Amino acid sequence: MEWAEMQHAVGAPQPGRPAAQPSPPPPPAPGGTGHFPLPPPAPVQVPAQPGGSLSGTAHGPVAVLLIGAAGAGKTTIARYWADHRGAPTAHISLDDVREWVRAGFADPQAGWNEHSEAQYRLARRTCGFAARNFLANGVSCIIDDAVFPDRPAVGLGGWKRHVGPGLLPVVLLPGLDVVLTRNAERSGNRRLSDEEVARIHGRMAGWYGSGLPIIDNSHLDVAAAAAALDRVVARSLQGPPVW
Repeated sequence: MEWAEMQHAVGAPQPGRPAAQPSPPPPPAPGGTGHFPLPPPAPVQVPAQPGGSLSGTAHGPVAVLLIGAAGAGKTTIARYWADHRGAPTAHISLDDVREWVRAGFADPQAGWNEHSEAQYRLARRTCGFAARNFLANGVSCIIDDAVFPDRPAVGLGGWKRHVGPGLLPVVLLPGLDVVLTRNAERSGNRRLSDEEVARIHGRMAGWYGSGLPIIDNSHLDVAAAAAALDRVVARSLQGPPVW
């Protein structure tokens, strides 16, 4: 084949004929943002992990809210529980999300005011959004927070609104001496005064009589406390909760 014929065969421009131009993309719809619409998102398929505990694996994803005072061990136990489940599970710490705010962080230890409350509510909404997203994609989650039974602003109702009615709250309530010892091992703004720890612990006692499951982990190590939490979750999946 001659060179000119090869050019014609592959669509090369011929003398005297302008090269074909690609069709321009369609203009955005009037009043739009100028961005082309993306296809609707599809859930991400996350494979189950072998081994671990069995709670929740046959019932779909679960959302647990682990409640406890500073020093109760809720973050450590929540992380351990999430690490050792037999199904994909995420750990969401309210304190960690609150501290995403760097400049302008309203530290509750400096006094609870409208700014610290607004940042708490913002963090709770963020955690709730993350939890719903995980659940929609087949991933269980456990959230830890110091939820007070006598304070609506930092209460259970807000969590249920943001996560959903299927949220399972569980309370960790070790003895005051244990909480004080654990708090003394903390550093930075996570460490509270003994007076503040005792005050918070006393308010947490208000969960007694609420109907929520309560785990006294005073004499349990992390693995044993996580196993107790696992049993609570397993029981809740076998029938309607009593709270």
